[in-house]
Amino acid sequence: MTLNLHWPRTLASRLSLIFLVGLILAQALSFGAQYYERYQSAKSTMLGNLQTDVSTSIAILDRLPAEERPAWLERLARNNYGYLLSEGDGGTPIKSADVPIAVTSITEVLGDKYPLTFTDIPGPKKHFQGHLRLSDGSPVTIDVRPAMTPLSPWLPVVLLGQLALMIACTWLAVRIAIRPLTRLANAVETLDPNAHPIQLDEKGPNEVVYAARAFNTMQARIATYLKERMQLLAAISHDLQTPITRMKLRAEFMDDSAEKEKLCNDLGEMEHLVREGVAYARSIHGSTEESRRTNMDSFLESLVFDYQDMGKKVQLIGKSDVVVETRPHALRRVLVNLTDNALKFAGGAEVWVAANKGKLSITVMDRGPGIAEADLAQVMEPFYRVENSRNRSTGGTGLGLAIAQQLAIALGGSLTLSNREGGGLCAELKLPL
Repeated sequence: MTLNLHWPRTLASRLSLIFLVGLILAQALSFGAQYYERYQSAKSTMLGNLQTDVSTSIAILDRLPAEERPAWLERLARNNYGYLLSEGDGGTPIKSADVPIAVTSITEVLGDKYPLTFTDIPGPKKHFQGHLRLSDGSPVTIDVRPAMTPLSPWLPVVLLGQLALMIACTWLAVRIAIRPLTRLANAVETLDPNAHPIQLDEKGPNEVVYAARAFNTMQARIATYLKERMQLLAAISHDLQTPITRMKLRAEFMDDSAEKEKLCNDLGEMEHLVREGVAYARSIHGSTEESRRTNMDSFLESLVFDYQDMGKKVQLIGKSDVVVETRPHALRRVLVNLTDNALKFAGGAEVWVAANKGKLSITVMDRGPGIAEADLAQVMEPFYRVENSRNRSTGGTGLGLAIAQQLAIALGGSLTLSNREGGGLCAELKLPL
């Protein structure tokens, strides 16, 4: 079984990992160096105390009368070593290759006056003993029980506290570093030249201010560029209406013939295309219309009744029971375009309305030929026509859905197309409540 390590995918995770690993390694090195220095210092102090204490204790026992020595043993005992007035326990001589450092220290202070032998004592807790004889020949055993100096009880708590502090500081640093980048990413993701631009807050560190200012400037340039192009399209479309009207008037004075009829049809199609171009250019600025509180049920009933009065098969299904702050003329244009498409290609339309989860959904459905899945995304682009059904022979200009989409965006909503089960097209307009 192999363990595959993967580099984190998010920048926040990567920065957090780098900071944490770096801080933990630095903390571990600092702790290791401090612990080693403390260990060496404690060992030197302990051995120095051991030499002084053992030499003093042996000197006291050597000068005391034999009957008084047992009473002094408890006074001379320490946590890690004590004294026995006997030959000690049976053990094995300590090998020269494995001599504890305490043996060397004891030998240095006592070896010249008292010959010493050392043995390892087996048992649950291994220790060693040093054997010597006093001046009167009495045996004395130094029983040494080596023990690791335990860590201070507060040290693990301090280490855990330091780790928690490092995690908190890492989280705060990563959040401060990532927040401007997240705001910029969200702004780029929601950037829409056709909607009102959202200005980034130009506050914070110099790098953040510079990036926010550059993004705001880019938004303004895109909006200006788009506005100029739309104004150019509107101007050209508007100016074309005058010569087209003159040509239509001149065609009326021509003798009746097949050529006259063809010319009039072409001029009518050109006029329709020009008007749609003007409408598309103006739809970019649909947000200039003033918002009004509109009862959606009454609004939709009025729209459907207008179609029914003209003998069109349009049916309203459902109720929303909501009053929406919206731009009624722009909304009506969206629904008229969708309904006209449904009537043109299916002969009938169903308008469904529902309000749910803070959204108003208005769906126009038909039972026409629908649109191929590959064309659903492109069909809302300007001047795009699906050749097999929505072509010039049906009177389409390729701007109806583009205008509807632009106006839907200007209303703060969204327009999506999908094919119905059993055939037909479903155009859903979602507006915020």
